[in-house]
Amino acid sequence: MSRSARVRLFLGAAAAIAVFYVLACTGLPHFGTAAHPYGDRAVAATLRQHTANTVSSINFDQRAFDTLGEESILLGSVLGATALLRRTDDEQEFTPGQVRVLPSTRLFGTLLLPVALLTGVYIVAHGQLSPGGGFQGGVVLASALHLAYVAADYRSLKEIRPRELLDGVDAVAAGAFTTLGLAGLITGAAYLQNVLPLGTFNTLSSGGLVPVINAAVGVEVASGVIVLLAHFLDQALATRGERTTTERGSS
Repeated sequence: MSRSARVRLFLGAAAAIAVFYVLACTGLPHFGTAAHPYGDRAVAATLRQHTANTVSSINFDQRAFDTLGEESILLGSVLGATALLRRTDDEQEFTPGQVRVLPSTRLFGTLLLPVALLTGVYIVAHGQLSPGGGFQGGVVLASALHLAYVAADYRSLKEIRPRELLDGVDAVAAGAFTTLGLAGLITGAAYLQNVLPLGTFNTLSSGGLVPVINAAVGVEVASGVIVLLAHFLDQALATRGERTTTERGSS
């Protein structure tokens, strides 16, 4: 296809999307109105599905297919970072020595690490009941683990961060989200439709499929963010080690 043909195809598609977008916007409620039809329908569906947190109900039930795409973006980022930041033949692994950390920083990180981990688990486990969920709790879990880097050194972080294992966990958790959608198809419903027992409202077992998908997302986000940071840290240290070796050779 020639360049001019591609440009014409793009302009035609862009014009069609612009027309439909404008038509869709004209049907939206006016700003500042007291009528909130979409919010009312979302809340009604949330209560009907026994999910106390409306945001989690929207993410993992009412528009779970969209959330699957959002989770796939993180998985794609991890795969891209793994491919681009992998160690090449001319790079050597460089592990820095011990660094001096202020006693107050060491104490703060040591005490806060288990608290942060527990907070992340709580946020993920209660995603269908209170603000938070798999995305937020997963980031908290990943951040909590890196307090070992702040309070101690990189070697301490590597001892509690099995990167190769987390690579597999990230893929399995992302695949679990996709596989859970098959439950609806097996029962004759739609893909990712909430077909599990809804349980008792405002309990950990409520929401049907919502807490299960929420847990899978929490594991995927936590492991994905840890793996991403691991690749960036390893690359930064490898570059630093190469620079140090060059400086020593030149001196």
